[in-house]
Amino acid sequence: MEITGAEASEQIYLSYRPLMFSLAYRMLGSVMDAEDVVQEAFLYANETNLDHVHNPKAYLCKIVTNRCIDNLRSASKNREVYIGPWLPEPLVTLSTDHQIAPDLAYSHKESLSTAYLLLLQQLSWVERAVFLLREVLQYEYDEIADIVGKSSANCRQIFRRAKNAISLPQEERASETKLPLKSQDVKQMTAVVEQFVQALVSGNIAQLLTIVKSDAILYSDGGGKVKAATNPILGAERIAMFLSGILAKLPEGYHANLMTVNEQTGLVAYVNNQPHNVMTFQLEDGQIKSFYLVVNPDKLKHLEIGQTEA
Repeated sequence: MEITGAEASEQIYLSYRPLMFSLAYRMLGSVMDAEDVVQEAFLYANETNLDHVHNPKAYLCKIVTNRCIDNLRSASKNREVYIGPWLPEPLVTLSTDHQIAPDLAYSHKESLSTAYLLLLQQLSWVERAVFLLREVLQYEYDEIADIVGKSSANCRQIFRRAKNAISLPQEERASETKLPLKSQDVKQMTAVVEQFVQALVSGNIAQLLTIVKSDAILYSDGGGKVKAATNPILGAERIAMFLSGILAKLPEGYHANLMTVNEQTGLVAYVNNQPHNVMTFQLEDGQIKSFYLVVNPDKLKHLEIGQTEA
């Protein structure tokens, strides 16, 4: 049976969409923007007739990378005046649409964690693209050179510079976040988060302080849209007081569930079926080292009931 051009395009779309989304989301830190970029990339590719493209995957990566860079450039001024800490949009795994095939090299779960995505924000746009294509997607330098429009030798240097930049000791970097060198144990993280929730809800501050590292840090992203801490909160006791204060003021109809957020255990909360906040964590030595609380409603729209499985 002969495959028509439309059928071939659909097969390419189904085959490469998870990869394209994986690249775009890591570049942008936005689920909605990544989805838009991927959709636009495939529409553009179809207009140019993919039947005559020798390497559709590399071609699509090039389109997605360039569109991501254009997106970042246009958003740079908004980022400069962003109110409070900026956190990536949480990627909540509710359907197979964004799941990553286990046999592909870009399935490294740690590269989707909030901590990792924040580290990527320290890189320039070209550094981020080269780093992701090489470190996460395992592209050869010749392939990367064709995608980003630079020489293979230049891409090798860019990658080395990018890797060194996000691997520096904590005191030498602007970010407080440590590079997660390996995936966090899912069972351990789930157990710790469950203990944390139990201690917080029961008001057991003593137990809470045994779960949270004394030098822990909490980032709260409200984007100036809703009330949130405009500066990171430092120290286990201050974090406990901050979260206890939030808990005491929660509206009726509030409920939160443990879910897979950025390939790790997180908390997704709703009020009357509308997204309220998402919290993710980073562990260190079996305790919570970092909290990432997203309350900016613009970054939660894709989690609205009825839209999450689109």
